[in-house]
Amino acid sequence: MPDTQDTPHAPGDPADPLARERAHLAGSRAALRAMREDVQGLNISDVTANWVNAAVLEAQIADRIKALADLSHTPLFFGRLDYLHAPGADLAEGGGGERFYIGRRHVHDADGDPMVIDWRAPVSQAFYRASTKNPMDIGLRRRFGYTGGELTAYEDEHLTSPVASDQQTTSKLLQAEIERPRVGPMRDIVATIQPEQDEIVRSDLGGTVCVQGGPGTGKTAVGLHRVAYLLYAHRERLARTGTLVIGPNKSFLHYIEQVLPALGELEVKQATVDDLVSGVEIKGTDTAEAAVIKGDARMAEVLRRALRSHVTMPTEPAMVVRGSRRWRIPAYEIEEIVAELLARDIRYGAAHDALPQRIAHAVLVRMEQAGEAPDDRVQDAVARNPAVKAVVKAAWPQVDPAKLVLRLLGDAEFLAEHAEGILTGDEQRTILREKPARSVKSAKWSLADAVLIDEAGDLVARTHSLGHVVLDEAQDLSPMQYRAVGRRCTTGSATILGDLAQGTTPWATSGWDEALRHLGKGDAHVEELTAGFRVPREVIAYASRLLPHMSPGLAPVSSVRENPGSLEVRAVRDLDGTDAAAVTACRDSLRHEGSTGLIAADARIPALSAALTAAGLAHLAPGQETSADSRLTLVPASLAKGLEYDYVVLDEPAAVVAGEPDERTGLRRLYVALTRAVSGLIVTHALPLPEQLAGPSGG
Repeated sequence: MPDTQDTPHAPGDPADPLARERAHLAGSRAALRAMREDVQGLNISDVTANWVNAAVLEAQIADRIKALADLSHTPLFFGRLDYLHAPGADLAEGGGGERFYIGRRHVHDADGDPMVIDWRAPVSQAFYRASTKNPMDIGLRRRFGYTGGELTAYEDEHLTSPVASDQQTTSKLLQAEIERPRVGPMRDIVATIQPEQDEIVRSDLGGTVCVQGGPGTGKTAVGLHRVAYLLYAHRERLARTGTLVIGPNKSFLHYIEQVLPALGELEVKQATVDDLVSGVEIKGTDTAEAAVIKGDARMAEVLRRALRSHVTMPTEPAMVVRGSRRWRIPAYEIEEIVAELLARDIRYGAAHDALPQRIAHAVLVRMEQAGEAPDDRVQDAVARNPAVKAVVKAAWPQVDPAKLVLRLLGDAEFLAEHAEGILTGDEQRTILREKPARSVKSAKWSLADAVLIDEAGDLVARTHSLGHVVLDEAQDLSPMQYRAVGRRCTTGSATILGDLAQGTTPWATSGWDEALRHLGKGDAHVEELTAGFRVPREVIAYASRLLPHMSPGLAPVSSVRENPGSLEVRAVRDLDGTDAAAVTACRDSLRHEGSTGLIAADARIPALSAALTAAGLAHLAPGQETSADSRLTLVPASLAKGLEYDYVVLDEPAAVVAGEPDERTGLRRLYVALTRAVSGLIVTHALPLPEQLAGPSGG
């Protein structure tokens, strides 16, 4: 059992362990300030050759200064490890009995000796994985508790003591950190990472990892901390190749955007899938049926056929004139070159660029046979010859990806020709535009159309690949969207995060094997997180009643947090009282410390917003940052995924289900809404609850 201590001695007592730890914290902060001042005092005037070098170096120094910022609200260290012996080759570095303080970043004193060890360093791994069964040569693990940035408590675990318990016990400080009120953006979990999470965080850069995790299992935080770890372990490589975090919407990205900077990582880019395919302006929408077909992986072959149909075999020879000589390349020889390029199946644009060089090479062979000695410059000149250009334009013309998709979706005969044997007639009619657009600019493109254009663009020219991509809420992507993400990491790796039970799009994936295949990462390792640390046991048990009806076979989350009274279901007598009931529940929730989210069906948002305003309750929209003065957010159910609040009021569950095109998607949307709470959930309803929630309620 961990031994928790608050302030057992008088302040300033040298025998007081807490005083000694506070002194180390003060010394570490002073050392961090000195490190920052050293960087600020650098004079680069004598080490830069020109203004470009100076600008680059100044930017690097500015980034370093930002990374060394001492955030008053963020503890500099959160744990301590006391090793028993001089570690062996497979253990931490250092001498016998060495003590290490574990924190968010490395801090050293004036002599270069470490005062705080970065949580990502090998020596820190034992803080997350050591146990009484496998102490990893740790005699003592100490966790620290903070209040308002001040170190106020510590908790000790004697892992090798003869009386150390083999029972798994929950740390009170760890529990308090998890339950700490959530105001503002998402915060890191570096102090509370669990062993099974740490294994994922520290997995090798070379492999792709897929994390299936239910609500509150920490999968998003695990993915972000994995990025931070990989940047620490492979900084130079990822600095060259780049990293990207992909989220479901802007509100979600705003919510998580402070996690990596808090861990000292400032350069990671964030985007939605829509941002990746932003080649055209989105003005239109698709029916669910059309979006499903356009998002089907079969469309990739339709696009490939349509693109390659622009290639035609030459029927006329090429006559190249240079000076007084004429060089004739017969049609059959050009046909052989074109056929070979088709057989190689290289990118359309690369083949277009290669064709004039191949024809020019055939001319150079004839020149050499005639006794001339042409060089590479002659070949380049021949490749630019008007006769060669004319052959290329006729045989392998340039194709604009957006124009290709425009024609495919607007020309029934063109679509039928290239979708034959792939799409049925009904499917073709579903995706055809009723009125073909006149131009790319005037077309009312949908998001699914933009993904098709991105696919066509990659068929023409290879998409740039990054070193590592994190994809969150991955269960909601279509096969074509998976392909769009996969193109961004063809030569790199990925961390895929999601929960099959929370798939709320008509095209949501049915399984990770299928999704990973579309991503081009079929050999990825799938990990499942089933221990819940955020949602109280009573709440997750209530929400899990939906699982057999929407995701049969999926294991429910097992919450480690028992919080009696965390669930209350309030029935309202008539529909006229639903708005007032939601307002009352919000007032009750706001009496507690922390944030409150009022989640409702999208169609209910205007009425609830008016009711909150009339009641004098100021409220935010998703993406707006909560603060001590603004703690209530009104959340459409369609935007609730990935967000979390200390207290949640859920308005009319039946309306949430009814707001989706089918019951399964509606139940999944409801499951998401039910599982956003950290401390308490109040459900208000006048309509009958969905029958899948039938059973004894929490209140």
